Amino acid sequence: MKYSLLDEAVRVVPNRDLLINLVSKRVKQLRNGAEPLVQSLEKLSLEDIALREIIEHKVEASF
Repeated sequence: MKYSLLDEAVRVVPNRDLLINLVSKRVKQLRNGAEPLVQSLEKLSLEDIALREIIEHKVEASF
């Protein structure tokens, strides 16, 4: 996991517990075949993809 992405994601979702749950849920979705909502020229882990999606406001927490 890239810590620079984590630092950026914390600015979007300041509650770390909520951020962890959001990343975890999105990673499970990606593992089960969901298409990534962001494009990248570099090889990213599923966790990094989820963080980028959060940073770019493509994925949000639903209550």
